[in-house]
This record gives sequence, C-alpha cells and structure tokens, in this order.
Amino acid sequence: MTTTHKRPVRFALSTAQLLLPIALAGLCAGPARAQEAAPGPWHEGVSEERKQRAQALFEEARELHRRAMLAEARAKYEEALAAWEQPELRLYLGRVLRLMGLPLPAHESLRLALRWGPGSLGAEKEQEARAAMRALAERELAAIRIRCDEPGAVVLMDGQPWFIGPGAERRMVLPGEHVITAKKNGYFTVVEPVLVVAGKEASGRVALSADTVVSRPWWATWIPWATLGAGAAMGIAGGALMWHADTDHEDVHQRLRDGCVPTCEAFDRDAYDRSVLENRLGIGALVAGGATVITGTVLLFMNRPEAYRTPDRGGVKIELRPAASLEGAMLSGRVVF
Repeated sequence: MTTTHKRPVRFALSTAQLLLPIALAGLCAGPARAQEAAPGPWHEGVSEERKQRAQALFEEARELHRRAMLAEARAKYEEALAAWEQPELRLYLGRVLRLMGLPLPAHESLRLALRWGPGSLGAEKEQEARAAMRALAERELAAIRIRCDEPGAVVLMDGQPWFIGPGAERRMVLPGEHVITAKKNGYFTVVEPVLVVAGKEASGRVALSADTVVSRPWWATWIPWATLGAGAAMGIAGGALMWHADTDHEDVHQRLRDGCVPTCEAFDRDAYDRSVLENRLGIGALVAGGATVITGTVLLFMNRPEAYRTPDRGGVKIELRPAASLEGAMLSGRVVF
C-alpha cells in the first residue's frame, strides 16, 4: 500500500514541476503570440529583450503570489511592468493589491489593464477586471468629480496637483474627508473640505473670484457738491434779506424824522416790524447757509475715494448629476457639495 501511494504522488509532483514553467510562460507570452498577426498598442516600441525580461519577472512574481508572499510578488509585478506595460501584468498586479487590502491602487491597476479597450484581455479576464472594479467602487472606494472653468487655475486634491482649468476630472478616492483647493495668481484661493462615503460620488463646480484693490467714494459725487451749493445759496439769500431789511428800516426812520402825522403811525410801525422780521430771517438764512456750507465741505473731504479689496465671491457650487463610470452609466444618489 505504501509503495502504490508514493509513486502516484511523485509522478504528480514531477508533472506539475514540468508543466508549471510552460503554463506560467503561456500566461504572459500567450497574449504576445495571439497578437503577432495584429499586435496591440502595448507592443509598440518594446524590444523582445524587454518582453523576455518582463516574462521572467512575471514568472517569479507568480511563484511568490502562489506562496502568499504578497509584498514580494507586488514588487516583482511592478518591476515587470517597468520593463513592459502589458494588460495581463496589470491584471495580476491588481489581484495582489486587492489581497493586500489596497483598494485604491488595485482599482487603478485594473483600470490601466482595461485602458486599451475590448480585446486587450481575454473575455473571462476582462469580465473579472470589470467586476473587480465595480466591487471596489461600490464597497471600498468613493469618487470625487470637480469642474473648474477658470483658465490657468490649478486644482489640487489633498495638497497634490490634480489638473489645470478649464476642465473637469473624476478621481476614485478612499472614503473620508478630502480637501479640494483651487488657486490662481490674482484670484482668491478656494479651499473646500469634502466628506465622501464608500459607494458614493461627490461632485462640484469650483468658481474663483478676482482678488483686486479698487477705490470708491462713500456717497455719490454730486451729494457733497449739492450740499455745498445749497449752503452758498442760502447764505446769499440771507445776505440779500438782511440788506433789504436794513434798507426798509432806514426808510421808516427817515419818514418818521420827516414829520409823519399821527394818522400814519400804524402804517410806519408795520413797515418797521416787517423790516425787523426780514432782518431776523436774513440772519437765520445766513447762519443756516454757513452751516450747510461747512457740512458740504466736510462731506466733500470725507467723500475722497477709499481703496478696498473686492469681496471673495468664489467657492464650490452644489450640483447633482447622474453618476457615470467605466462599467456603464447609471442613476444613483450621491453626496454632493
């Protein structure tokens, strides 16, 4: 019994050891052979020497992957991709990154595996990559979409450059708080914290306002000048009344000195009283006119143009749009800011 059991085991191990290099080589070299008739864009500018080096590194990475040495496998996959940017290498790197609990780099690697469009991967592997991206987006990642229409404005996410306006960009992020910053010389800087949760998308439009210094008077220019003119007019009117009152007063006195009979005394007293009233009105108009002239002068002095900074009217305007992704279009509830 012992002999009959050991021989099949040894035979199976030997066969696996014999076929493993062939199978591993086929994983990487297979697509290359399939594309000989119509090579994909990932073949352009890549020498056979680099492809062979990528294949050798891929085999090492697969072995490390099978032994659950994920960090070492990741390093080998990345080294292979440095030699040759190939769709299947990206897919395998995405698998390792998911197993390591790194959803964001895993999603990016899977996205790069699909960037050449249908046919870059086999049907099953393409379906696997899309399903994995969808699962990551719905359960472990969130998305932020920003639009900025200001030419030359630099948009940053979490302090790192993102894109330059005008334009719109969408990025997958880890759930939690992120900070969107937009800045441009001569404009107020916009800083907006954004809180997103897994499976949701926050979207917004950044608007910048010019940071300039302008000058303007406190009141319309005509107001102090009109006040000054009104005061001058009142002063002139008061002076004229006083002059007229003095003239009437002198007339009354002259007639009284000339021997007015008693029957005209009432008439002359009325004329005298009227001259006194005119004199008082003239004095009042002169005083009011002087005060108005002083007020107009003060207003004119205070109404000198004053420099100030324009207010910051920038920020992020809230918008709600249908969500869209590489996996297709859909309508969903999203967190917006």
